[in-house]
Order: sequence, then structure tokens, then C-alpha cells
Amino acid sequence: MIVLSRHLDEVAVLVPKVFEDERGYFMETFRADQFRDFGLPTEFVQDNHSYSKKGVLRGLHFQWEPPMGKLMRVIHGSAYLVAVDVRPGSPTLGKWFGIEASAENKKQVWAPAGFARGFCALTDDVEVQYKCTGIYNALAESAIRWDDPEIEIEWPLKQFVVSEKDRKAQTLAMWLASADAQHLKYVARASATQKP
Repeated sequence: MIVLSRHLDEVAVLVPKVFEDERGYFMETFRADQFRDFGLPTEFVQDNHSYSKKGVLRGLHFQWEPPMGKLMRVIHGSAYLVAVDVRPGSPTLGKWFGIEASAENKKQVWAPAGFARGFCALTDDVEVQYKCTGIYNALAESAIRWDDPEIEIEWPLKQFVVSEKDRKAQTLAMWLASADAQHLKYVARASATQKP
């Protein structure tokens, strides 16, 4: 496993080493020791699996109690994965990162709590798996609109199929004005060179 790139200080793109021959292939998609070395979480408590038809857009979702980070990968088809920083006070607040991940390129995207995540299916029969650092709590989760003009995500498609819940999601400005936003307030991490 390697960290291919890092974005917005906390989002990471990972790619596993693939052992392939005439029979097929084998790869490790998660190893606690490697994730620890990368400075990424090693404890995931919930696995999710979604299926989407082409043009389906899911998101942008996030949760604050318990805080939920997600490690996302596409196991069938191709999808555009997006993470948006929604942490009040963050130097990258409102900035987004997006990348095409597919069953072929095997890219995974890690985004911690405080980032709203979503994706759009670029092909038919897209399956996305994601490991979560928190158990789902409907009372402490929310969403930001995928088409918020303040964020200006450059989605690779123009037309989407969106759930009613996601269609009614709040804007980033509405989220930041809410009392709940303080649950995800940005806290600077100490660098390795700083003393505790």
C-alpha cells in the first residue's frame, strides 16, 4: 500500500500493491500497521456497501457524534469521489477534492470527520465500499448540497439522480451558522517537530 497523494492537509489517496497473474489478482485493501505508519486511523467500526446506476449522486454527507471518517473505494465500475472541508475555522474550509476511483485503478480515498463526502456514479452498476470510524447516528448527521455555489464542485457529469433527502440538504453557509457546526470545529494538529 502506498499513499499516492494528500490533499487539504488531511485527505489521502491510497493505492494497494496488486499481485496479478493469469488466475486473477490479490491485494490488501487495509492493514493497520501501514495505516498507523501513514498517520491514518486503524480502527474502523462499520463497513458500508452501496450500489448505484450511472448518474446517481450521493452526498455530501457527514456526521459529528460519533465523529465519522470514511475510507472509500470502488469495487465495480467507476465513480467520482469528493470530500469537502466543513470544519469551522479550518484553513481549507469550503475547499474540495475530487478524484475518479474505479475497480480498475483501485484508488481509495480517506477523508476524516469534518469532511462531507459524496460521489457520483460514472458508469452503470457502480459499487462503492467504505469503512467508517464511527457508528451511524441519524440524530447527529447532516449533508451539504452537492451544487452549493459557494463550494463550486466541478462534477464530471451535468445531470444527476439525487435522493429527496440530498436535494433538501443545507448549504455550507447554513451549516456554519448552525450550533451543530461547533461539534466539528477545526483543531490544529501538532506537528512531529513540536513538543507536547
